Amino acid sequence: MNSLQEHVNPVKKVNLLDFDRKGLAAFFVGLGEKPFRATQLMKWIYQEDVYDFDAMSNLSKSLRAYLNEHCVIATPEIVIEQVASDGTIKWAMQTHCGNRIESVFIPEDDRNTLCISSQIGCALACTFCSTAQQGFNRNLAASEIIGQLFVAQNRVSKANRITNVVFMGMGEPLLNFDNVVASVNLMMDDFAYGLSKRRVTISSSGVVPAIERLGTACDVSLAISLHAVRDELRDELVPINKKYPLNMLMDACRENAKIAPRRFITFEYVMLDGINDTLEDARGLIKLLKTVPSKLNLIPFNPFPNSSYRCSSKETILKFKTLLNDAGIITTVRKTRGEDIDAACGQLVGQVADKSRRHLKLKNAA
Repeated sequence: MNSLQEHVNPVKKVNLLDFDRKGLAAFFVGLGEKPFRATQLMKWIYQEDVYDFDAMSNLSKSLRAYLNEHCVIATPEIVIEQVASDGTIKWAMQTHCGNRIESVFIPEDDRNTLCISSQIGCALACTFCSTAQQGFNRNLAASEIIGQLFVAQNRVSKANRITNVVFMGMGEPLLNFDNVVASVNLMMDDFAYGLSKRRVTISSSGVVPAIERLGTACDVSLAISLHAVRDELRDELVPINKKYPLNMLMDACRENAKIAPRRFITFEYVMLDGINDTLEDARGLIKLLKTVPSKLNLIPFNPFPNSSYRCSSKETILKFKTLLNDAGIITTVRKTRGEDIDAACGQLVGQVADKSRRHLKLKNAA
């Protein structure tokens, strides 16, 4: 096996990890090659762990020479690794431009989940999320998204095969739509990682037009960061709600659910003491979710510096959960993982130079 070209700047060459199989086939056709070259190359990269073009013996000598001159296989590079007391691993990965993103590996008895980032920073300014306070730099390329899975799987070894991927790291995935879809296609491609569509989850704060597009572009599981049942409160917690209020969001969710009627949409709800955790809020959730096939994840708030929020008490969360379950809403409390290394939900920050214009980004959201 050959070592991965992690340090090559992909800006000057075509990074082949930016393409899903369809895109790779088009790339080869543009070179005058047959489309099946895409499958051959993917097998070498994703199944054989071969990254040296000269070792790809079923490619012609002239094609290998072209790939060596014009193409690269490059991923982000791990620069910091932190291991939590519960076995969770957080990696800070550096991109070719020097920015850092964070990914989290969460091992469990029945699965190994990788939480990945889709942007450097985030423009949506959700007030309870540490990432959102760091500003926004840019979208990640498809190679930088799939590269997180690539690097993580190699790091933990094939014995700890990653079975689930969640887009719940830094950034709003649906504001980087094309690159996210391309990377998801690779995750589910049998010639790449072959993950089930039920095991890849895209989480969104509610970019309604992109939710509508997602249903036809990519058949994956959808999670919605809800966090409030009243527009005035959600406007404060999740500011994109000002552009796409709850009635529009729930309409989009109902339409998305029609594509896979047996699949639930997961709604995420962070528990904030005295803010959104009353039994009246729980009853509002029951009313809001009753027309959507849904599961609800209650997320204990994870503190970060300069935040004014506190987590709801265990007793409050239990009462909240019980009321929802009794009403027929499948409700679970997310177990906090990696809190001692700031790897828990809402704590990822990376190293982001704020070029924010975050309100402009929000105004022009897909």
